[in-house]
Formats: sequence, C-alpha cells, structure tokens
Amino acid sequence: MLNILFEDQSIIVAEKPVGLESQATRKLEPDMVSEIRKHIHKLSTSASGKRGEPYVGVIHRLDRPVGGIMVYAKTKEAAAALSRQVQDRTMEKYYLAIVCGKPVDNVGNFVDFLLKDGKTNSSFVVDKTTDGAKRAELEYRVINSGVLDGREVSLAEVHLLTGRHHQIRVQFASRGLPLWGDEKYGNREKKSESEEETGQNGGSEPVLPARTGVRTGVPAGSGARAGRRRLPSGRETPALYAFRLEFRHPVTGEVMKFEKWPETGAFRRYEEQTRF
Repeated sequence: MLNILFEDQSIIVAEKPVGLESQATRKLEPDMVSEIRKHIHKLSTSASGKRGEPYVGVIHRLDRPVGGIMVYAKTKEAAAALSRQVQDRTMEKYYLAIVCGKPVDNVGNFVDFLLKDGKTNSSFVVDKTTDGAKRAELEYRVINSGVLDGREVSLAEVHLLTGRHHQIRVQFASRGLPLWGDEKYGNREKKSESEEETGQNGGSEPVLPARTGVRTGVPAGSGARAGRRRLPSGRETPALYAFRLEFRHPVTGEVMKFEKWPETGAFRRYEEQTRF
C-alpha cells in the first residue's frame, strides 16, 4: 500500500519502498508508477465511476534498493514544470547514508568525474579527461558515529548537487567509506587460496581497501580514518534513503518541503544500537 505524503490535482508525493522500481521495467516487476495508477483509479472510480489510463509523469528516480521520498506529476504541465526544476537544480534532494568507518572531516564535499558502464550497470571514478566522464558533486555532514552490529559506522546527511548514476555510493566507496550493505561498490578483495582453505580473514567477509579509487586505483582525496574497512556480511541493500525533498509546486509556486526518516533495515538497527 502506498504511503502518500501529499496529493492534489497536479502532483503526488509518496514514499518509495526499498525493492520497488521507480518506474516500469521490461522485467514487469512491481513499480511506483503502476502503484500510483492503481491508487488514482480507485479515487476516480469511487468519485465518478469512470475509468481511464491516468497520466503519471516520472520526474526523478531512485535505484531499486533505495527507498525514500519521490514526487510524480499527474498532468503533463506539472511534469514539464517539475522537470525544469530538476534541470535547473532547484529541486533539492537530501539523503541519509550509513557509511562504514568515519570520514576525516565531519562536513565536506566530494567532486569527482564518473563514467557509467551500461553493460555492468556500474559507475566508476575516472580522470576528468576520460571520454564520457561526467562531473559529480555532493555535500555531506556527519550526524553522528557509532557501532552497528559490532562495526564502526557513521550516519551522514548527503545533499546531492548532481544526479549521476549511483553517485553517492560510488563517491563514498572511492574514499574508503562504502555504504553499509553495498555489495556492488564494496571493493571486495579476492582472498588468497590459503585464506579460502583456512577460513582466515574473517571467513567470507569482504575487506575494503581504504582511500583507493574505484576503477583507477589512484587516491580519491580525503578518506577514512582507519586503514581497512570490513563490509557487513550477508545480503543487505545499501543503507541509503532519500529522506528530504524540496521543490516549488508546479502550479502555485509554493515551496514544498517533505521529510521522513527511514524506519527499517540497517537504519532501524543503528537507531536501536546507537543513542542519537
């Protein structure tokens, strides 16, 4: 069932659950657009008895394993106005992230150039002269640091200034600060044969080299305090959540601000294990 934060004739603001696609895919898996259409159908049929294919405009996206606040347009005019805000970077997006380790600075910004590999659905930090590289920038502040399931982690607020593919995950991982549960960008090292036979190095638990570029192997600026970071074992989604969204209403121009903190997964466990 959709958790709707706001709705009128022009827009609908809702929380996307972890594991749900932002829009329809070729795999025919559940997605937000389909859920919103079902919701609008129920409202329209109960009010007038009429049925039709409602318009749902996709304005921005969240990766499938990422939950959080999203806005969708209910008219083409609203979609155009909101899309302009995305292009002009006046739509403000804030995330909460649990990163393994602790950044050197409690407040900072990351600027990199990223290259997307469509074949592997991955992005990499590359030199700015690389063909196809796009500038990526974010700001962050550490809310607090603590221990999650026995490991040092930090809860960070991230302000996304550009919207690159897997940007937050890649930029933090390239500085030795992978997101909790992020297996794709955890920089897993292949264990030696002796380790595999004897079970050394924490069994099957992956180890992350700190301060190493994701693809290039060059230092990626200030990184973690400690030398090497162990990633959590087991199947978890990246601890990343779009908790705040700010934009202007496409019709009235009113400043709209929405905020919701995550209540499940690693975020819930972290709150239970760490005093805010």
